[in-house]
Amino acid sequence: MKYYIIAGEASGDLHASNLMKALQKEDVNANFRFWGGDLMQQVGGTLVKHYKERAFMGFIEVILNLNKIFKDISFCKKDIESFHPDVIIFIDNSGFNLRIAKWAKQKGFRTNYYISPQVWASRAKRVHAIKRDIDAMYVILPFEKAFYKNKFDYDVTFVGHPLIDAIADRKLVNEFEFRTTYNLSNKPIIALLPGSRKQEITKMLSVMLSLTNHFTDYQFVIAGAPSQDYEFYKTFIKNQNVRFIDNKTYDLLSVSTAALVTSGTATLEAALFKIPQVVCYKASNISYQIAKRIITLKFISLVNLIMDREVVTELIQNDFNKNRLKKELDLILNSEKRKQLFLDYYELEKKLGGKGASAKTAKLIYNSIKA
Repeated sequence: MKYYIIAGEASGDLHASNLMKALQKEDVNANFRFWGGDLMQQVGGTLVKHYKERAFMGFIEVILNLNKIFKDISFCKKDIESFHPDVIIFIDNSGFNLRIAKWAKQKGFRTNYYISPQVWASRAKRVHAIKRDIDAMYVILPFEKAFYKNKFDYDVTFVGHPLIDAIADRKLVNEFEFRTTYNLSNKPIIALLPGSRKQEITKMLSVMLSLTNHFTDYQFVIAGAPSQDYEFYKTFIKNQNVRFIDNKTYDLLSVSTAALVTSGTATLEAALFKIPQVVCYKASNISYQIAKRIITLKFISLVNLIMDREVVTELIQNDFNKNRLKKELDLILNSEKRKQLFLDYYELEKKLGGKGASAKTAKLIYNSIKA
């Protein structure tokens, strides 16, 4: 079978690559053509365009790059027609994917969506387009199935969260070797996850690093995103107590004591590694004001959204400052809150439905094509 897969940013690349591996087990003749990243390339097939070429953050950044985005959409449509896949699989990335899906459905292509756009957070009316244009939706958050059914009478399939597999199947890290390899001290590690896009890293990392002189008994380590190089991060590092490790976030989390995490998939990753964390987020003022008016959620982190209560502290916009961050980091290092987080994290993992999300989704997609 021929599979055309469209994923954006690092998390989409990760989940799509695991889905591709699972599809290969179902279909030994699987032929992949995709928009994605390095992890998908490692599985095999043809990379059409890397997500690094189209990573735009916030409303203003998207507007400034509209011409490039529309050119990519036009090119993608032509590329799909040329490849003529048995199924198109969309991975999150709603701004791009829903436009392609509308066209693809009209052209008669089979359309499957793995990892729902966050329609439950904002612009829920997009569900009408999803119902019209998507043949099957596979969701990874437990509350999404009820959201689609109760509010829009749309049946979707909850398959569990693929991060559980990605984390459980990783190679275990020898902490002594890890510290030696990256020239880390013997101090407990505080991991800094400032995001993956340059705009967000610029806003987040300086504030995170402002704490290094206040926590000298800890080793601070920046988790470098696969989409950025060290030269970019180097301009922020002014303290000898800071190290940089590129593209080894899971290994870093596995040996960390606490983490400061930019809101996104990383908040869930830290929770599944059972790492006490403070969730941080800051956008441009214009982007934040727009988001505040269209996003209807009580929380921004996946941890709190899944648990439907505040488990991890969220420091958003003006609350994300040195004094608040220092206070919250101290709490997750030295208080009862740290103990409570571990209990909450175990409850969170139960809610996520166990292992096998990629395998379940691959089987459903392959069987639907054969039917």
